[in-house]
Amino acid sequence: MEDRAMLSWALTFFVIAIVAALFGFGGIAGAASGIAQILFVVFLVLFVISLIAGAIRGKTPPL
Repeated sequence: MEDRAMLSWALTFFVIAIVAALFGFGGIAGAASGIAQILFVVFLVLFVISLIAGAIRGKTPPL
């Protein structure tokens, strides 16, 4: 569940960045974009770690 929460936060900040960019708020768009990128990378790292941990234990992750 934590993985999906991280992804939803990353997507939320991505949408905020897109909307802010459309309205011309450069600083806000840049900040939201940066936060979205960081959260997305954290999500990917956690996902890879969970895949590796599952492979070591011999379990397949639920899809």
